[in-house]
Amino acid sequence: MTYHESIRIEATAERVWEILTDVERWPTWTASMSEVRRSDREPFGVGSRVLVKQPRLPATRWTVTECEPGRSFTWTSRGGGVTSLAEHRIRVDDGGVTVELILRQSGLLTPLVGLVAGNLTRRYLRMEAAGLKERAERDA
Repeated sequence: MTYHESIRIEATAERVWEILTDVERWPTWTASMSEVRRSDREPFGVGSRVLVKQPRLPATRWTVTECEPGRSFTWTSRGGGVTSLAEHRIRVDDGGVTVELILRQSGLLTPLVGLVAGNLTRRYLRMEAAGLKERAERDA
């Protein structure tokens, strides 16, 4: 199952990357996150571990598995019969950037999770994209 949200942001890629990778501050710009806590203090990148708490969902541990600084990062989590892979991509275009948020879920219980939480997942991705846009453009 795949969920996708894309949004145009009138800010520099550097500014968007700075906000996007400061994961512990996500709850300040999106109500889809109640707490985000890193488990390490190294620079954000491959191997970074993050605990994410979202309203109405169980806490999830994510690990960054791919990172192209300034352009994209991917993190994964496993639990409850589902493996989740979330991509965060920044694409530069005329006068700003387009950000893509993609969540892919697989595993035995994926259809059930999609049935129970699919609409909430779509709403949270929209909230995250809109919050990122507002935050990045406010300081642009």
